[in-house]
Amino acid sequence: MPAVSKLTIQGYKSIRDLRDFELTNLNVLIGANGAGKSNFIGFFRMLAEMYDQRLQLYVQKQGGPDALLHFSRKTTSSLHAELVFDKYRYRFDLAPTNDNRLIYENERIGLGSDFPLSPEELPPPLGTGHAESRIRNAKDAHFQTVGRAIENWRVYHFHDTGETAKVKQPHSINDTLRLKADGANLAAYLRMLHTKHEAQYRLIVDSVRLIAPFFDDFVHRDDDAHVIELEWTEKGNPDTPFKAHMLSDGTLRFICLCTLLLQPWALMPSTILIDEPELGLHPYAINVLADLLKRTSERRQLIVSTQSVELLNCFEPSDIVVVDREDNASAFRRLDAASLENWLEEYSLGDLWERNVLGGRPS
Repeated sequence: MPAVSKLTIQGYKSIRDLRDFELTNLNVLIGANGAGKSNFIGFFRMLAEMYDQRLQLYVQKQGGPDALLHFSRKTTSSLHAELVFDKYRYRFDLAPTNDNRLIYENERIGLGSDFPLSPEELPPPLGTGHAESRIRNAKDAHFQTVGRAIENWRVYHFHDTGETAKVKQPHSINDTLRLKADGANLAAYLRMLHTKHEAQYRLIVDSVRLIAPFFDDFVHRDDDAHVIELEWTEKGNPDTPFKAHMLSDGTLRFICLCTLLLQPWALMPSTILIDEPELGLHPYAINVLADLLKRTSERRQLIVSTQSVELLNCFEPSDIVVVDREDNASAFRRLDAASLENWLEEYSLGDLWERNVLGGRPS
């Protein structure tokens, strides 16, 4: 499945003008609060909603077009984006309407690295004035290829571990098509891995034990119940199952991350986006998480935002994208290892970030 190699965003929230920004297999975003890291990841979430033909619902939930356009429609007349997937380039423009919607001024795909090419080389455009994306139902093979790539990426957010969090609630035992974005079907998904993918399941359990030595295994009952909830046992006490609410928030989030990053490759999304995965994790767990992220990036594309100095220290300069707020807009810059060579002889990347050598700090 092709990943996004270049990205152009103009007029989306704090991102005023980002052109042909190159993405690699591992992209770690750092920056101050409000710089635009979450907006960058949020753009991919919007694209997923567009593909599922839920753009208008997404727009209204976000507060209308003015909440999505850079400084509202008074400043930004339309939202423009282009995504390069291998030999394809998907382009669209969204314009606000008087009845508080966003509609497509155009939606089309180009071939090659330049857009557009000659008319005979281009698939037909998908039209103008439509309220929902037409890429999902397009018959042209080029659109279907791009559509499958968009359908296959996922934005994950495992922050909610409160008493009413979905990950702690009972859910259907057959809810196993994919791990949900908030981990709501974690118990059912782990049971499926235990049954069908024993090797990957054991990797998950062993990784959890690294950061939670008291943990023994998850409980998988043999009854015919139609619902399931997360249960686990402690080492030395295999006869007493505990519920998810007995796990610390950090341990539960780490279990979600392990399940996501150690599931079979065939089940894993082609592009994975995670907003601040280090939240609530012990520094040792952050180091284990970094190893899992680097392993995943060998075969999948990762886009991760972080505020963690410990996590930053685990990566190479070329993995890091610095996000700054410049002239009331987000600016994105990938670190250059050569320019930091002398600094890195004495300091870690985290040290340089704290010293404001890298940027990405409040100013």
